[in-house]
Amino acid sequence: MSTPRHLVIGGLLLAAALSTQAGSPDSGSSGFQLQHVDAQGMVLAQGAARITLRFLTPDTVQVHGMPHGVDTAPGIVMDPHASRETLTNLRVSSTADSDTVASDALAVTWDKHGGHLKIADAQGQVLLETDPASLMDGHIELQHAATDTFYGIGSYDAFEPAKEGVTRSGAKVVKAGEQGYAGGPFVWSTRGYGVLVDTLGARFELGKDAIKVSGITRPDVSYDVIVGRPPQIFKALSRLSGAPPLFPKWATGFTNSQWGSDQQEVLAIVHGYRTRHIPIDNFTFDFDWKAWGEDNYGEFRWNAKKFPDGPSGALKQTMDQLGMHMTGIMKPRIHVDTEEGRYAEAHHYWVASRPASPDYFSLKPVRDVDFDQPAVRAWFFNAALKHSFDTGIVGWWNDEADNTNSNTQFLNMQRALYDGQRAFTQTRVWSINRDFFLGSQRYAYGLWSGDIDTGFESMAAQRQRMLSAIDVGEMKWGMDTGGFKGHPDNENYARWMEFAAFVPIFRVHGTFGEKRQPWMYGAVAEKAATDAIRLRYALIPYIYSYDRAATTEGVGLVRPLYFDYPNDPQVRDDVDAWMFGDGLLVAPVVAKGQTQKDIYLPAGQWIDYFKGTVYQGGQTIHYAVDSKTWSDIPLFVRAGAIIPTQPVMDYVGEHPLTELTVDVFPASDATHFDYYDDDGDTYAYEQGAFFSQRMNTQRTAEGVTFATDAVKGTFKPVLRTYLVKLHGNAAQHVSANGHGVRQYADLDALKAATEGEGWASGSDRYGPVTWVRMAAGAATRLALDNPAAH
Repeated sequence: MSTPRHLVIGGLLLAAALSTQAGSPDSGSSGFQLQHVDAQGMVLAQGAARITLRFLTPDTVQVHGMPHGVDTAPGIVMDPHASRETLTNLRVSSTADSDTVASDALAVTWDKHGGHLKIADAQGQVLLETDPASLMDGHIELQHAATDTFYGIGSYDAFEPAKEGVTRSGAKVVKAGEQGYAGGPFVWSTRGYGVLVDTLGARFELGKDAIKVSGITRPDVSYDVIVGRPPQIFKALSRLSGAPPLFPKWATGFTNSQWGSDQQEVLAIVHGYRTRHIPIDNFTFDFDWKAWGEDNYGEFRWNAKKFPDGPSGALKQTMDQLGMHMTGIMKPRIHVDTEEGRYAEAHHYWVASRPASPDYFSLKPVRDVDFDQPAVRAWFFNAALKHSFDTGIVGWWNDEADNTNSNTQFLNMQRALYDGQRAFTQTRVWSINRDFFLGSQRYAYGLWSGDIDTGFESMAAQRQRMLSAIDVGEMKWGMDTGGFKGHPDNENYARWMEFAAFVPIFRVHGTFGEKRQPWMYGAVAEKAATDAIRLRYALIPYIYSYDRAATTEGVGLVRPLYFDYPNDPQVRDDVDAWMFGDGLLVAPVVAKGQTQKDIYLPAGQWIDYFKGTVYQGGQTIHYAVDSKTWSDIPLFVRAGAIIPTQPVMDYVGEHPLTELTVDVFPASDATHFDYYDDDGDTYAYEQGAFFSQRMNTQRTAEGVTFATDAVKGTFKPVLRTYLVKLHGNAAQHVSANGHGVRQYADLDALKAATEGEGWASGSDRYGPVTWVRMAAGAATRLALDNPAAH
């Protein structure tokens, strides 16, 4: 059998095409034999034991070891609703030495004599090799190249030094951890693969030539190998573990959280933002909003003394008129000597390992409820909490559920609120939580980094905390901007606000009595912080489109540089800068009194967002920093970027958006951006009620093209036109779908035109520019003649 065999019939593999009889020479040293190949992979057997290799998608193969034929259900890390596409192009080949099943993305080869499996990419590069017999002993061992760099598994809690940066090596325990920690049984390499293990806990050992996984919690061992570049790996991870549902659109804006407030003060603070025109969308209450320590479900209802208009809904009406949302803290514990405490006692709802103890705030006995119990989750979104939701508490700040020995206590706490709210209303769920275990993202789960200190050192250390959380699959991350413990100096506050404007969840918070409003830090800091907030609000269309991408593509708003530049050794452990969407690179100032910041720009062309200066990548630049006004943010546009913006509003949706400004920086390579919108509030988008339009651009020898594809989705926004700014070109002629477009004298004349398409040329801080007004929602191809070509 020295000649390879390839069998594909009607796009499907012929079942049992490579069947091997027991005791044949095809038995490897492991004792396992290739039993057969079917339409999705292969089966290895040794007595009653089975190992299946099943292609879930072209880039993902599942390896499942079943000692004695044991086959249990997938665990909570895996999405129970994950879809499986039908594969139609698997290829099978066989020689005297091996059998191979391959898709267009990866190949799995069984070495008949050595009893080993090899997993290779589409180019034939072997990525991993394993003796699958190790699965019968409950562990995994995968051989890899010595040069592979690893990420994932876990991040950092709020207080441990982040000395390892973002790369991972050595022994790592899979856990949810405490205080800002993100973890999951997932490791990946920029060499082009990821490994997801279905387990609630494990020990990963990342050696120079092997990944070893032990302590797996299933009696049968199942893991998935994903092959591809980092964005493809995370798209596959999202398919396997579940995609994050969209937060409400207001969550793309700014949140003021505060401990120590009442109705009068909160209204004064909100009016302070509105009169200063500092945008804000959400005020998050600490203990203050609850009747904490009172009987009759005090943990779930308004504190009528501090918020007299809370229970009636009158405060909600006032906040609605101000364009503000209210969200509130939730705790995993309830008071023992109450109606709800006695109910929990009678129904055995307590966490067994957490006896009653005095609460630090009420000073009364409390106990934690066990959210791993389905009955507890069903009870938690109770009638009292539903009334609080109806009267204005529309999001959840879940705190302190990281004090048990369960990796899923926090996950299941938010799961209780997510499932409860989704059964109660179509209003989207929003939450932030203090730790993360992979699978949590399915429940509208944001992570914040815990009770961190103030100061520049603490601020700087949030970068690796954010990026390492993203590396394990948590795309919605935020922090207590300004620090929780202590009072930041004015410069620290200003620089931290500029940092936080470029993370997924933009929120300030401090300990009891601490204020984090911009006007509390002097005029210079107030201006710097206000400018950062206003820039964030101008970018809402860009930001919201990437929130959608987290749901559909698995990679959201913030991505480490090694996602886009996996082969660049300079960014392998870089936390100093990150991509904010595809088009922007940000490197915030995180040192006091800094006058110059060295910033590495990867390959390509980069343009200073504020100054228009052009830099060639692949080098470290020496960037001047304003140490007096703290007003500058090192922010760079990548060549090819398409960046939609809108007029700055005091809150998301304050005014109808009828025209969207689109800054376009054409490059020689074709690039695109998927602009996305929907109602911003409900789950109608899950049934197709959204507006999505791809924008494309490219610079060629003939000039520049910009095109919009046909719209996807049924949502009809009020948006009527795009004002496209094509940078780097002052056109002599513009056509749309082959027809000439009317030219105006300048931008003012173009804006003054009341209807129809048109264009004008001129210059701005980036150099020559052509402005084109075009219809939104139509499939249109613009062509700009290059003056040099005439």
